[in-house]
Amino acid sequence: MVEFTWPIVVLAFICELVDSSLGMGYGTTLTPLLLLLGYEPAEIVPAVLLSEFVTGVLAGVLHHEFGNVDFRPGTRDFRVMSVMSTLSVVGVLAAVSIAVNVPGWVIKAYVGLLVLIIGVVILYNRNREMAFSWKRVAGLGLLAAFNKGLSGGGYGPVVTGGQVLTGVESRKAVGIASLAEGITSAVGFAAYLVGGAAFPWLLAPSLVLGAVFSTPVAAYVVSRFSAKRLTLAIGSFSTVLGGYTLVKLVF
Repeated sequence: MVEFTWPIVVLAFICELVDSSLGMGYGTTLTPLLLLLGYEPAEIVPAVLLSEFVTGVLAGVLHHEFGNVDFRPGTRDFRVMSVMSTLSVVGVLAAVSIAVNVPGWVIKAYVGLLVLIIGVVILYNRNREMAFSWKRVAGLGLLAAFNKGLSGGGYGPVVTGGQVLTGVESRKAVGIASLAEGITSAVGFAAYLVGGAAFPWLLAPSLVLGAVFSTPVAAYVVSRFSAKRLTLAIGSFSTVLGGYTLVKLVF
């Protein structure tokens, strides 16, 4: 019988509301909070990946329905998402294969510094028009998925913030990041199971339930945001997430 831990359901709802609104923050915020609550990384990462698979796909569909992004085959949004998702599979598989051999503090420092830099660059360039680049889109897919496989987080800030820096409009960047992250999370979760990890029955049901309920609300919120305000929010939240990760590492 499936059992729900209601404080975890509420926590997942809040974290996913932020994630589906800004394209980042679910795994990056939720993973350290669950660690503080006493859960082990071996339980957390697969459960986070499974819940983000479900909510990422749902969020992508809803962002499309609300007009935040256009995922019809042949559109640029669809092609950007496809490139990122395909390369993300490579990145996340590589990360899962080495995750057990990398010290935790190295992973946290790397992700925190990267996210902080992206946030600062977005804020500095928020009033400039950025030229679109397929090469940068491909690189982001690999880098972000590598982060995801290592820590369960760090995907959204790189993909969403990075897209803004490559010239993708902020509202579209959120929708693309949500769907691409869902596909990447599915591959990462499968890789953990194949590698011998147990199915996360303790955490997964609560995380999925809370996150799914927040997704429609977030898609509507994004549809009401202006592009400039959303870009400012993405840059600010990236900066805060990166800085918080580094401060927690030191103290």
